Amino acid sequence: MTFDFKNKTVLITGGSRGIGRVTAKLFAASGADVIITYNANRPAAEQTLAELGPGKHSMYQLDVADPVAIQNFFARFADKHDRLDILVNNAAAHMEHKMLETDFERWQQCWDQTLKTNITGPANMCYFASRLMIKQQAGKIINISSRGSFRGEPTNPAYGASKAALNSMSQSLALVLAPHNISVHIIAPGFVSTEMAADKLSGASGEALKNQSPFGRVAKPEEVALLVAVYASEGLEFATAGIIDLNGASYLRS
Repeated sequence: MTFDFKNKTVLITGGSRGIGRVTAKLFAASGADVIITYNANRPAAEQTLAELGPGKHSMYQLDVADPVAIQNFFARFADKHDRLDILVNNAAAHMEHKMLETDFERWQQCWDQTLKTNITGPANMCYFASRLMIKQQAGKIINISSRGSFRGEPTNPAYGASKAALNSMSQSLALVLAPHNISVHIIAPGFVSTEMAADKLSGASGEALKNQSPFGRVAKPEEVALLVAVYASEGLEFATAGIIDLNGASYLRS
């Protein structure tokens, strides 16, 4: 499958590794100017930027949990870029906090950081990005959710709750932004073979995790990136507010 994103500007949060990195490379290979953000891992971001090849690509340090940082980022963004065509909210926090084994201080910390990163951060990104898109009367917002938003996350309840909130927020914004020709899409993967999941997939529970799917594996980041690119393409605006599962039939819903 080939895509054409020439003259498109794409912003991807958490673009230094995993799904974000692969997605950035796909957009760059399809002609887009790609902006990636990273939180702390500058070497990984620099490596990703180098792999994007020719084009007006750039990277920015951004903690999406910090609303002031997001506001300042978009002020800098507007100075350097004439438009924003596609926003991919990919950055996320995933912190284990088993309710019956975690002390209250850690419990509070995990909930606070997860909600700020996974729902308040994307909401703020959408707030500023939508204002740029409204000016041009066109745009795509693609939010990376999770299978956990539906099936529950017993060892990471804040993660599951934050992704369920992301689904709801995305659908609310889809109603607001449609009159401005801006569509909002949600992708809900299960486990993906990224750096973040590497320890679990190679550990004692790895085979059981893979066998949750009848394919006997977890998703590849390339599969998520491909779906992002499909949604970002012109002609799928009417799919706005839809949530698509990408979990290899490891969790079924209707």
